[in-house]
Amino acid sequence: MPTHTDTDIDTDAAPFTVSFADAWQEWHTAHEGHRADPHGFLAVTHLHWLGSAPDVLEGVPGTWSVKDDAVTVVLSGGESLRRDGKELNPGGAGGTVSFGSIAERDGINLTSGETVVELAKRGGEYIVRPRHPENALLTAYNGTPAYEPDAAFAVTGTFVPFDVPRSTTVGAAVEGIQHVYEAPGEIRFRLGGRDLTLTAFNGHTPGTLSVLFTDATSGKTTYAANRSLAVAAPGPDGTVLLDFNRAVNLPCAYTDLATCPLPPAENRLSVAIEAGEQIPYERQDQQ
Repeated sequence: MPTHTDTDIDTDAAPFTVSFADAWQEWHTAHEGHRADPHGFLAVTHLHWLGSAPDVLEGVPGTWSVKDDAVTVVLSGGESLRRDGKELNPGGAGGTVSFGSIAERDGINLTSGETVVELAKRGGEYIVRPRHPENALLTAYNGTPAYEPDAAFAVTGTFVPFDVPRSTTVGAAVEGIQHVYEAPGEIRFRLGGRDLTLTAFNGHTPGTLSVLFTDATSGKTTYAANRSLAVAAPGPDGTVLLDFNRAVNLPCAYTDLATCPLPPAENRLSVAIEAGEQIPYERQDQQ
């Protein structure tokens, strides 16, 4: 069995404790703080898709294009663009800057004054997203509602690896692109008296897992398209903790300028998971 920290859930103990609620509140507060970062996704002002024809992008200096998997920006006199604090247009005289190939779901951040310019690859295409701390979506943000923490929705499961990791293609929040993820296995668990299974993708940290899902609350009290849950690395026997109280919205729940993946078909659960984050206040009148 895995070693648990003082914030983990012992499902054989009392179903609800103050320490469990306090741990959730601490996590939720930290997550909200991260979401409201001055250059986080709430600060995105535009979503630009790059093509081979040079294009001037609103909110971003320069003229941009992509060819042979390399992005080029031509900066005019007086335009400023920095990378890691280094001016890419020294002296403001103008010139051409080229960026090498960027891996899928990766990107680099440039700066222009108060604006962070994200250059990234999504669904095989290059995008540029300026992020400004005065973006109205960010300045008006007043938090995300969530269900009250309930230990009944923190359950143990078993990670069952596939013989060979499966390349899994899923749709996206924007039309015209698809995302491909490597699924190392599936998580089997029991909730609400039912045996359930979720296909798991690799998490951000080596060994960890991530699941995208919808459930019977989706489109009612929770965001319709998806929610995400991070899962710590499985124990030696495959045991994992699924704490759905920590299920979160992806950026597409807040802005149309996001390219978030949709869950694979098998992760659309029929059970109601009344835990975790709900529909953002800004989107409640659109559901």
